[in-house]
Amino acid sequence: MPAMANVSLQHTLTQQQTLAPQMRKSLEILQAGTLELGQIISQALETNPVLEDMTESISLDDGTDAGAEDSLAKLNETDDDWRDRTILEGKSAPWTQDDEERRQRIYDSIVAPKTLQQHLQQQLDLAMVEPEVREAALAILGNLDSRGFLDLPVDSLGSRLHIPAVHMNAALKLIQSFDPAGVGASGIAESLLLQLERDSGTNTLEYKIVRDHLEDLARKRHPQIAKALGTSVERIAEAASRIGRLTPNPGGDFDPTENPYVLPDVIIERNTDGHLEARLTGENLPNLRINDFYKDMIGKTGLDAKARQFLRDNIRDGRSLIRSISLRQETILAIANKLIEHQAGFFKHGARHMRPLTMNDIADELGMHGTTISRAVAGKYILTPQGLLEMRVFFATGYQTEDGSEVSNGGVREAIQQLVAAENPAKPHSDEALMKALAKQGITVARRTVAKYREQLNILPSHLRKTF
Repeated sequence: MPAMANVSLQHTLTQQQTLAPQMRKSLEILQAGTLELGQIISQALETNPVLEDMTESISLDDGTDAGAEDSLAKLNETDDDWRDRTILEGKSAPWTQDDEERRQRIYDSIVAPKTLQQHLQQQLDLAMVEPEVREAALAILGNLDSRGFLDLPVDSLGSRLHIPAVHMNAALKLIQSFDPAGVGASGIAESLLLQLERDSGTNTLEYKIVRDHLEDLARKRHPQIAKALGTSVERIAEAASRIGRLTPNPGGDFDPTENPYVLPDVIIERNTDGHLEARLTGENLPNLRINDFYKDMIGKTGLDAKARQFLRDNIRDGRSLIRSISLRQETILAIANKLIEHQAGFFKHGARHMRPLTMNDIADELGMHGTTISRAVAGKYILTPQGLLEMRVFFATGYQTEDGSEVSNGGVREAIQQLVAAENPAKPHSDEALMKALAKQGITVARRTVAKYREQLNILPSHLRKTF
């Protein structure tokens, strides 16, 4: 009898953090813009029979005072308590055919434009990654600008949000693999390299030119590049033409300024007393509640167990949705009010007066986690006295001026833009000159930082701005 092969069965227990469906839905709602939230609510109204829109079912006169509103809230609460008690006691009345027909309704769906963050979020949802990397990726997505660039070091962002560097780096690499090619870069140069790597790898003439000779390319020094790379000027010219077809703005197709359908999620304006106040723009969103008819139906005799469980599941999901929407609104409004508190100078005088502010600053004041703030502001837009802006632009590091005040990165960019706008076209400021001019304003920054901000503003180098 042949010897039986040794067979070994091993069980390995591993722990993996997963999000419950309700928690995942809550995070989706927190990150949704106003138009997308409208879609989520419309879909819920169509698929969950226990939900109803009470926007038009209750009408209050304009003169209704706060006491009346309190009374209405107490009445609704009392009514729910009475219904719950009668359900438990089995005293509900039988339903009629008219009751069944009341639930028929049709909703037109609005196709909302997708933001860059939402486009990337959908790809992240499909990615098979560890929860820690997903958490880091969400933080990065919340800090991408409209071009898809991360304009602060990833390790710096990780330090602020207390996320290990290994997870931040893995998340950044993941995002840089997403569509559109070039997102997640620190600037135009890295974005071009990512696009070239995606298209044809790293061992091409185009890649070498962008990596090692971008300044010469900008100055059209084709002979010098050809000599350095050991090739002909003609090949350099052809490569330059192909490089010119790359996009310096990978997120441009999602630019809200090019899309007339993008709505602000928050509006900050002055009230009749002249004080700034924030309000949400969701006035036209359906006002959800659980239909009383279905609450009563659970207690009906003769309802089979399967139907009763179906109603319980939908009532549970409906209540979870209502709570998530309420939490989203409260969180965004709380953040907006903190922005008014911290960025009053910006709202009154413009970008030059924006102060440095981090998401952790707001998180600490609101008793939340930094990643919660990051999710809440991702893809959201705010209409201010200074125009329509992404909420994320209010969170930036900055510099301390000589007089002890602080100015944000956005304020420095604004100062550079003003200096360039006022320069003599025949003698434009070099980056060195801009650095010295900023120093005279009390802002001390390095020349390479000036070059970086100038590039972010799409301002050409001085020799290309010069006119004769």
